[in-house]
Amino acid sequence: MPLGDDGWVLGEAPGPGDYFDVLRGAEPEALDPAVLAQVLARQAFEQLTLAPPIPHMSTGETGFVGVPIWLWIDDDGAASAGPVSATATAGTASVTATGVLSAVEWSMGPPGDTVRCSGPGTPWTGQDGQSPDCGYVYEQRSLPERTEGTGRWTVTATSVWTVTWSGMSGGAPVGGQQAVRLSAETSLAVGEVQVLVSGGGA
Repeated sequence: MPLGDDGWVLGEAPGPGDYFDVLRGAEPEALDPAVLAQVLARQAFEQLTLAPPIPHMSTGETGFVGVPIWLWIDDDGAASAGPVSATATAGTASVTATGVLSAVEWSMGPPGDTVRCSGPGTPWTGQDGQSPDCGYVYEQRSLPERTEGTGRWTVTATSVWTVTWSGMSGGAPVGGQQAVRLSAETSLAVGEVQVLVSGGGA
């Protein structure tokens, strides 16, 4: 009794306010197993606590063209990367939803400049060189004419969660999967290191 590779279609499954309308006054076993599975999957899904990202960069308030930047989000274990799970039950039917961070996508400001990292990234604590798993190097300054007058690039971090659910309803297995995207923004001024070369002689 699959719910579909992309999960339910919004508007087809009962919404949060409909849980009790569907279940009230009826034995769960008397309900259509497919409807009950959708209700429980949605309920378990919405009980999950999926944390939005808290973006960090190794630059401080200002970055510089050509200097590697480390990118990471808060690493609070399950809170920021999963797995986190929740279960909804009604009678003998039960569905468990589990969310796992599958990627973090960074939009760095300049058009088309994005970074996709497979995990939360490695926190920068003063290490030299580039990040081992999630980093970026700016090639353009954040000039006012490039940044709608702000002089700062808008940086958006998006946590991409994969939520899967599985269980039993009416004696048959149910399951599905859906992607959830949670975003947060920050900004960064990017300048250019000026090197002054002076000649000298005896």
